[in-house]
Amino acid sequence: MSLADKTAAELVALQAAGGASAAEVADAFLAAVRDREPKLRAFVSVDEAEVKRQAATVDAKRRAGQPLGRLAGVPVAVKDVLCTRGVRTTCSSKILDNFVPPYDAHVVERLKAEDAVILGKTNMDEFAMGSSTENSALQTTRNPWDTDRIPGGSSGGSAACVAGRQAPVSLGTDTGGSIRQPAALCGVVGVKPTYGRVSRYGLVAFASSLDQIGPFARDVTDAALLLEAVAGHDRRDSTSVDRPVPVYTRTVNDPVAGLRIGVPKEFFGEGLDPEVETAVRAALKEYEKRGATLVDVSLPHSPYALAAYYIVAPAEASSNLARFDGMHYGHRTKQKADLIGTYSKSRGEGFGKEVQRRIMIGTYVLSSGYKDAYYVKALKVRRLVKKDYDEAFERCDVVMGPTTPTAAFRIGEKSDDPLAMYLSDVYTVSCNLAGIPGMSIPCGFTAGGLPIGLQLLAPPFEEEKMFRIARMYESVTDWHTRRPGV
Repeated sequence: MSLADKTAAELVALQAAGGASAAEVADAFLAAVRDREPKLRAFVSVDEAEVKRQAATVDAKRRAGQPLGRLAGVPVAVKDVLCTRGVRTTCSSKILDNFVPPYDAHVVERLKAEDAVILGKTNMDEFAMGSSTENSALQTTRNPWDTDRIPGGSSGGSAACVAGRQAPVSLGTDTGGSIRQPAALCGVVGVKPTYGRVSRYGLVAFASSLDQIGPFARDVTDAALLLEAVAGHDRRDSTSVDRPVPVYTRTVNDPVAGLRIGVPKEFFGEGLDPEVETAVRAALKEYEKRGATLVDVSLPHSPYALAAYYIVAPAEASSNLARFDGMHYGHRTKQKADLIGTYSKSRGEGFGKEVQRRIMIGTYVLSSGYKDAYYVKALKVRRLVKKDYDEAFERCDVVMGPTTPTAAFRIGEKSDDPLAMYLSDVYTVSCNLAGIPGMSIPCGFTAGGLPIGLQLLAPPFEEEKMFRIARMYESVTDWHTRRPGV
């Protein structure tokens, strides 16, 4: 087995036992990136010399007998919406084409403190607005299982590089499903933590009350390991919650006794592909075989979650993206104009169509005369969505259902129909509105060989139990071990 086929946990153990050096691990993954990148286009930047320098530093610390972090020598890919000191951070947008941050995001600081090797920055939908990574101003990332299909979005590059064995683990962000949806479509594990569990410091904001940073991995153990490394309180983020982070990897293999799984009827209605439903229901039956009880629950306001999300998120985006005006940093138009003209032309040239669309929607719903009719009403719906989950969790440990309504669609298939694209997130947005943790794990394949994801949703800050429940299924199936031809 190649080093590039090993999990992060295996790489940590192998290096600790002297079976491989961090330099050898880095070389293996750099070779995988060079080999597969022409097909996948998952990365927007990889500095091979810097990767080798980081690996050499880890090896030097090991030889000197110095303490090493829990991710020592493990290559980690990072979504290009997270600031990296001295490394260009574009958000896959022309408006930030030349932006080089002077500081690291909190999660990048944590990776470095744990002796991880930052492998590179991954492609995404521009400013994390999209469900297919086709909205990137830089390139279109492709699904490793079928390179004519999308990898999901907005964290498509982070999902594709893990599925394509270019990186053992990666970080993405999830505002309405942007970790879980691409994880499902690429056949990997993706985790959206509880809002406040991971600091957003250094994350270029899309919708500040919804954004969360989380891991992609090939299995549940690696996802638990990466979240364990980056989670925790950070005083620089006012929404970061000050509570201890469990050692998820210590308990991940412990089964959950008396497990009750909530199955919401609203997740199995119109629009769900029959192959996806069959795979998800088979996964639920597997849990029953292991002693779990399936409980019928209802999330009556979930049909309104998508509409509420596409008011709240664009409203916050309209505010957050106002800073990109062509004056302070980023793209500035070369056309001569007055102040307002410079703003308009710079933003018109720098932002793509989807970002412009969401800014316009957000500005409209916050405008005088419409705020109460749209934005305030959406916030009320958001509260009702949260209440639905609170009531469901009184009857069950976790809610389960499909992550996405279909498997990966073809590149260009929905580009001209924004509403059809938005429906890709129909099962994921309510998790962000409620602020609860969620994850997607592989649970099967379509007849055409495309991955299908099972979504788990848990009460706030119960990631530890969520990992254990996910691992129960993973331990008796082999979906997560299958590899794409690429």
